[in-house]
Amino acid sequence: MSVPGSTAVGTAAFPFSAIVGHADLRLALLLNAVHPGVGGVLVRGEKGTAKSTAVRALAALLPALDVVPGCRFGCAPGDPDPACPDGPHERGGAMDSRLARLVELPVGATEDRLVGSLDLERALSEGVRAYQPGLLADAHRGVLYVDEVNLLHDHLVDLLLDAAAMGRAHVERDGVSVSHAARFLLVGTMNPEEGELRPQLLDRFGLAVEVRAARDVETRVEVVRRRLAFEADPAGFAAAWADAEAEAATRIVAARARVGAVTLPDAELRRIAAVCAAFDVDGMRADLVIARAATAHAAWRGADAVTEEDVRAAARLALPHRRRRDPFDEPGVDDQALDDALREAEPEPDPDPDPDPDPDGGGGGGGDQAEADGGAPAEQGSGQPQQAPAPGGDGPGRSAPPPSTPFRARLLTVPGIGEGAPGRRSRARTGTGRVVRPTADAP
Repeated sequence: MSVPGSTAVGTAAFPFSAIVGHADLRLALLLNAVHPGVGGVLVRGEKGTAKSTAVRALAALLPALDVVPGCRFGCAPGDPDPACPDGPHERGGAMDSRLARLVELPVGATEDRLVGSLDLERALSEGVRAYQPGLLADAHRGVLYVDEVNLLHDHLVDLLLDAAAMGRAHVERDGVSVSHAARFLLVGTMNPEEGELRPQLLDRFGLAVEVRAARDVETRVEVVRRRLAFEADPAGFAAAWADAEAEAATRIVAARARVGAVTLPDAELRRIAAVCAAFDVDGMRADLVIARAATAHAAWRGADAVTEEDVRAAARLALPHRRRRDPFDEPGVDDQALDDALREAEPEPDPDPDPDPDPDGGGGGGGDQAEADGGAPAEQGSGQPQQAPAPGGDGPGRSAPPPSTPFRARLLTVPGIGEGAPGRRSRARTGTGRVVRPTADAP
């Protein structure tokens, strides 16, 4: 259970580190902060479970950004967008620094507000066609948060998810043709009681988390205690958690720098594919998401290579909204089924090499083979062939009998000609030929 309610009172936001519980939600948000290519987070849960609190608190952990001065699209000075409408920008030129933005998309937003439109002020005053950026441009290199995403109009969700998948926004309207970078961390929250997302849209979110209110009394008491302390003194409460927040922010920066060097072994890649096949997910997006999330999890741990632990953590977050389930099944992934799938994906051990038939180097191995077959070892230098043991294992004095005549199957017939018992076959009335179709002169 996290702290319910708004994330900010005045100008202070509730600290991310002070949120109680919700380990999966916290991990999913952090993995996306480390590797934005994971594809965003969908948070499903009942009302009052601090979905918005956790999302808004994440923005304070993101590192500050270097931007080109005066660029409305937040281009990075070291790698500016060649097609930026405010460009071209000189690579490595002057720079400003600002905090990462948390841009909220309200449910009642229009398409013009999301992707941008014609700048009417300049059109009327200067008589030129100019582009006015939308929320996608504001969210570039930051967080785009959609509360109640299940209530958002479908065409807006399509535009939003397409931009998140491609990393660019394309605008073709009112005589304006613009394309600009739009790489952001997409987070959507929803209450399933108010409706579900379409399956094809649900699959576009990289990770999904189900949150519920805690039933433990002590946890609920701690939630209320922290919330009341925050409302009484927001600045003081934030200062008390400043060290924990700084540590988490530093860890995100270090994981971002390490994620590109983390290796994904072929054995773990095969494990990812086997788990996705075991859960019968559609398409290949789940495999890609788990691979990226597992890499981000390894970087978050400070590891150099992905292990089974990373794959398991990523699969628990990437599969719940993609697996096929009946309408009345509980959401989420059964831990036992996931463990079984991971165990079955273990590579088979290599078979042991054949032992040396004659470790002492003599006799060509005939004596050892005889002992393995249950007979006495051959005597070296006797010149007499070793007799085969008897089938009953009585010793070398008896030889195996020759093979008997092959068994011949009996022909089963019933008495009578042309008349047999039901389900049985008797001899035909004629000894030559066979009837293949009825004829007019048949007896």
